[in-house]
Amino acid sequence: MSKVNKLLHQWLLKSVSQTGIAWLEQKQAHIASGAAEGVFFTSFSAVPRYLGKQNLQLTSEDLEAAQEAIPGWNPGNWTVDRAGRTLLVLALPHDDAQSYVRSLDKLFSSADMGELVALYQSLPLLPHPELHRQRAAEGIRSNMINVFQAVALRNPYPANYLDNAAWNQMVLKAVFVGSPLHLIWGLDSRANPELAKMLTDYAHERWAAKRSVTPELWRPVGKFADSAIVADLEKVLINGDIAEQQAAALACAESGLPQAQILLSHYPDLQSSIEQGNLTWNSFSV
Repeated sequence: MSKVNKLLHQWLLKSVSQTGIAWLEQKQAHIASGAAEGVFFTSFSAVPRYLGKQNLQLTSEDLEAAQEAIPGWNPGNWTVDRAGRTLLVLALPHDDAQSYVRSLDKLFSSADMGELVALYQSLPLLPHPELHRQRAAEGIRSNMINVFQAVALRNPYPANYLDNAAWNQMVLKAVFVGSPLHLIWGLDSRANPELAKMLTDYAHERWAAKRSVTPELWRPVGKFADSAIVADLEKVLINGDIAEQQAAALACAESGLPQAQILLSHYPDLQSSIEQGNLTWNSFSV
């Protein structure tokens, strides 16, 4: 068994009956030995009936083990049926990459929302990850928020495999639907000038409509600030609430522009909190 398989199996042992585990192990073995495709599909659908839908009972050590196995993998919000379904997908023979992807495509096309969430959350664990880019992009375009968040949040697949266009679309949509940006793995490392422009344009639209923007919007912006963006940050520092002011200050601190540093110096309390490490982007993840 792979490290991921072992972890999922160990976690299920904490929450699932012996009967449920026995059923799952039998189906895994049958699928791995080349069972008919229909067996895989019906087993995948039947998982909640045998395992239930309760949350996995994960400790901080479990979450650390997940990170060690797959950097960025955060199953903290997984349920037992998602874990069980992932094990069945991992059992599917995958030596023939095209055949493997065809089977997954059939599964995606017939899946209900709960099944789609399980499938999208499992993307970073699946064989042939480079072949799932289009599938991930489709999840980003989904109108089902749970499905979108299964791709975008707590999931290292987008940061590792999506191009900038798809990545930027995902981050902007996360802002639009109110998803917490700190749960997007790789948000800082994948920040780019085009995304900064898209986010500030969105802020202008919100302001024009007399509406606020999440303070986290400024997190991917500071490193790519130009004079216009610094002017936006000044506006936030003057008119924003405390959280917005803190975010604008952090963005200024990350900018290499002298005018951004001058602007930050006008707010010595915020500047001091940043320099002392008391104010960081982690302050918005509580």
